[in-house]
Amino acid sequence: MATTSFQSSTQYELDCQYLHSYFSGNVGAINNQKLVEIFVYRNSNEFKFIRQTYTALFGQNILHLISTTQRNNPFARAAYLRMAEPQERDAEIMRNSLFGGSLNVNTLVEIACSRPSEELQRIKQAYRSRFNSDLEQDVTAKINGGFKEILLAVLKSCRSYGGKVDMSMAMCDAKTLYEAVESGRTVDQKTIISVLSQRNSGQIKAILVSYKQLYGQEFSKFMKQSKCGQFGKEVGIVIRCIQNPGKFFAKQLMMGMKSADDVREILIRSVITRSEIDVKDIDEAFAAKTGSSVENLVRGEFNRNKDQNGEIVAAILIGLMKRN
Repeated sequence: MATTSFQSSTQYELDCQYLHSYFSGNVGAINNQKLVEIFVYRNSNEFKFIRQTYTALFGQNILHLISTTQRNNPFARAAYLRMAEPQERDAEIMRNSLFGGSLNVNTLVEIACSRPSEELQRIKQAYRSRFNSDLEQDVTAKINGGFKEILLAVLKSCRSYGGKVDMSMAMCDAKTLYEAVESGRTVDQKTIISVLSQRNSGQIKAILVSYKQLYGQEFSKFMKQSKCGQFGKEVGIVIRCIQNPGKFFAKQLMMGMKSADDVREILIRSVITRSEIDVKDIDEAFAAKTGSSVENLVRGEFNRNKDQNGEIVAAILIGLMKRN
């Protein structure tokens, strides 16, 4: 046990030496492959020890150091997202989506609707701790229209986390959703929001499965009918992300391809945050729509200019995709 602990400690120190050389500007002395290995093969717990070791060796918070070099440096961006605690990382992504210049509702949906309820609860706690603010209040202040109510419903739903999925309840809720759309001349938006806000993510998925079993189509498609209007479109986007995150992320990538900066950010964020979850689903959905792979997109975006930072990022993202 002592030998293993010593070996681990030595490995963390070596990792920190490589990272220190890079972020101190001594890029020419860096073995790129070593950097790639750190960010592909270390897990969340190991990154915690790396952060602690770096502070002990160099007296600096490595995440703070990296954050000061993120702008226009794709490797620093990838390194930050990979090394940060998942809930801290996601809290910051949501904060930037709300206050980072232009409002980015799609990214808010991406985080709020693809994380399990217990994880979303941790994100909200991290958001409050780091930014001394309440995520739900900030969403209320920054977003208007149906998206505000729908996102708030999802954010509130994580409060009900706990227990097993109740399929009988899911069937009842599916019928409630159907009647909320079909029983009147207008859509009963309050009932739909109520159902979404009172059920955790696992239960919502069960409701959507039950809905298709009962009525033969996806609830998101049902909400596309004209009487549902803009509210129906917005509910549909949220529901699709909850039900099939892979397709949602693939669509995010396709939309981002219109801008080199956007697609790079989305590629880094998507592959890193979903690398051990459903990155293969994203790749399959992307290939089905475009006829090409996410790996090809990574190579095209980060290797085109023979830039060292870009090449390192490409190797990290491709390495993470192949780990699954």
